[in-house]
Amino acid sequence: MSKENKQLTTGTGAPVGDNQNSMTAGMRGPTLIQDVHLIEKLAHFNRERVPERVVHAKGAGAHGYFEVTNDMSSYTKAKLFNGVGKRTPMFIRFSTVAGELGSADTVRDPRGFSVKFYTEEGNYDLVGNNTPIFFIRDAIKFPDFIHTQKRDPKSHLKNPNAIWDFWSLSPESLHQVTYLMGDRGIPSSLRHMNGYGSHTFKWVNEDGEAVWVKYHFKTEQGVKNMTNEVAGKLAGENPDYHTEDLFNAIDKGDFPAWRLHVQIMPFEDAETYRFDPFDVTKVWSHKDYPLIEVGRMVLNRNPENYFAEVEQATFSPGTMVPGVEASPDKMLQGRIFAYSDAHRYRVGPNHNLLPINRPKVEVNNYQRDGAMRSDNNGAGSVYYEPNSYGGPKEAPEYKQTAFQVTGVAEQVSYDEHDHYTQAGDLYRLMSEEERARLVETVVGAMKPVERDDIKLRQIQHFYKADPDYGERVAKGLNLALPHSILK
Repeated sequence: MSKENKQLTTGTGAPVGDNQNSMTAGMRGPTLIQDVHLIEKLAHFNRERVPERVVHAKGAGAHGYFEVTNDMSSYTKAKLFNGVGKRTPMFIRFSTVAGELGSADTVRDPRGFSVKFYTEEGNYDLVGNNTPIFFIRDAIKFPDFIHTQKRDPKSHLKNPNAIWDFWSLSPESLHQVTYLMGDRGIPSSLRHMNGYGSHTFKWVNEDGEAVWVKYHFKTEQGVKNMTNEVAGKLAGENPDYHTEDLFNAIDKGDFPAWRLHVQIMPFEDAETYRFDPFDVTKVWSHKDYPLIEVGRMVLNRNPENYFAEVEQATFSPGTMVPGVEASPDKMLQGRIFAYSDAHRYRVGPNHNLLPINRPKVEVNNYQRDGAMRSDNNGAGSVYYEPNSYGGPKEAPEYKQTAFQVTGVAEQVSYDEHDHYTQAGDLYRLMSEEERARLVETVVGAMKPVERDDIKLRQIQHFYKADPDYGERVAKGLNLALPHSILK
């Protein structure tokens, strides 16, 4: 293989000047749709697999309800969070990220945790994971990251060289790598793991006052995890173990439940907080912003048909309701486009007409035609806007809150490059037994990597997070720590 680097280009042959940072209006965005390289990468990525999801292909789901236990009207006008005792029907889909439809449930992988609330103001999708953080913080890197988790196009095998090469060259991944390789990397069941919105969102109340918010679903069943040995055994004996466990629990009336909590950050704090609050590779300290309970989610009904409900369910972080808005999180900004675009390709432009996705409220718009149109297609009503024939009109009171945008439109990275403090804090929070298992898992995952320079590059990241972390991984791999980090 040639070691000469060719010029990276777009699909039309134009040279790419920056493949690490999407173009934003100033450092905190929002992301600009004029970034044609970003749009091309995300749109092409969404169309790489037919017909299963390109990520989160293997999943399980259930119906249930969300009940408010603590009124949030002082923070948000979103009606599903207001009024103690208020219940909203919902559907959830759990999933693994990297595996195909036939892959095993018990692999070491983040789990998708996607909730669709059928509210009186339309659907609200909270599309997160069982981890509060992620590997990257700019959507322009997402297709490349997922390529490393998928199969090598030549061997059609998983490729640890690609995985660790990418992670070692993307130090922002260290926090999530440490989390994933730790005990919580393989939950004992879907019922025994927490869920997170991961991103920062904006809540707005009736007075137009805004705060920043992070979501935390805490399992009432308790967090329980699975060892590598048990997970490997189950992967061979029952690759659908998690799917089966969830279905059987609900079927026998043992309904799993989670308590939803949020962290609330005053709007102005974002300018001075010690970590960038919109960086999805970081968490907010619970001491700085304690958890506030919002409500309780209960799963009490299995799907009647897996394909119609679990497989055809579509979720997008851009599916919001009044009172919930996006933040400048670059990863969130990219997902808002990419998820809906994936659904239009995979399921069709009318995916929201399917029963599992259809809102519980009347839908009035001027969208017509398209594949699989299953309603009356607007019948003979007026089909354009503005019009003078009584067609649906916008309601100005539901406009999103204004926000100031400043700066030069350019491809700029986050100004925060401390990828080590929080990963080190996580390592130091672990017991000695947890650290030993973490190092054992990391060493086992890195041993198949063919090149020592990749291993050493990653070891330097571990060392910068905590010297003990790096030294133990190096020892496990029989490598000497580079002199450059021992000075």
